[in-house]
Amino acid sequence: MVKFHSSVIFVKNIYKSKKFYINLLNQEIEHDFNTNIIFKSGLSIWQINPTHIISEKLDIESHSNKLELYFETTDIVNSLYMLEDAQVHFLHKINEEPWGQLNIRFFDPDNHLIEIGETLETFVNRMKKDGMTEAKIVAKTGISEETISELLKT
Repeated sequence: MVKFHSSVIFVKNIYKSKKFYINLLNQEIEHDFNTNIIFKSGLSIWQINPTHIISEKLDIESHSNKLELYFETTDIVNSLYMLEDAQVHFLHKINEEPWGQLNIRFFDPDNHLIEIGETLETFVNRMKKDGMTEAKIVAKTGISEETISELLKT
């Protein structure tokens, strides 16, 4: 039986990337095999030897950004300050999506796209605090009335 284990991103410098994911994105190491790090979250980073079959068969230097790593926060403003202090390269700073969620997109040391977005509970409660009715929150977010009511109780 095949079962999903983790997502792996290829990095140029394992030490630089390890520091980035631990210090900025609070990843905790489950296994450290020197050039292959597995984080408890299910994300892995791997510095591939140039003679490995993957390096020989794929263009791992490409920066196509056809995937995004997604993280969540309850404090988007402090996340922005932390990223600015770390001098990351931003795709954009705080942005509001059409459904109301605030997010930030930036790149890791190997140009992988990363997003930090507000948790569902955070942005629903922010909308309520800003004066939106539950009906307007439902209309804007597309989230069911039942889920909105539950999120606003917490």
